[in-house]
Amino acid sequence: MAIYHFSAKVISRANGSSAVASAAYRSASELHDERLGRNHDFSNKAGVIHSEVMSPQGAPERLNDRTVLWNEVEAGEKRKDAQLAREVEFSIPREMNEKQGVALARDFVAEQFVKRGMVADLNVHWDKAKDGSPKPHA
Repeated sequence: MAIYHFSAKVISRANGSSAVASAAYRSASELHDERLGRNHDFSNKAGVIHSEVMSPQGAPERLNDRTVLWNEVEAGEKRKDAQLAREVEFSIPREMNEKQGVALARDFVAEQFVKRGMVADLNVHWDKAKDGSPKPHA
């Protein structure tokens, strides 16, 4: 049986967040944060099966590079309470396999965000719940 989960939150400097660190964690990668002058390395984090930056037609090609994208977001905001990004997390039905789950997430993000002119950093996680069953989400 599918379990529904959908949440949205703001990634904000007022909360002590860094867009670069958040992107590194969600993508299970290592990214260099130019504003803070340090690397955020989450490359040992397990469970991320798909990761891509999705851009609307006409967006600068350089924004498809996650490091460039999030460092430009950080550089464009000067306030200590800047709202840097929105995080939208949603569950993927457990009944789907990984390929179907990635396709569902890509379709949803393309339709709801990219089509509306936003750049999206999509990361599909296929973690295990406490009971050992899959806990897929994006």
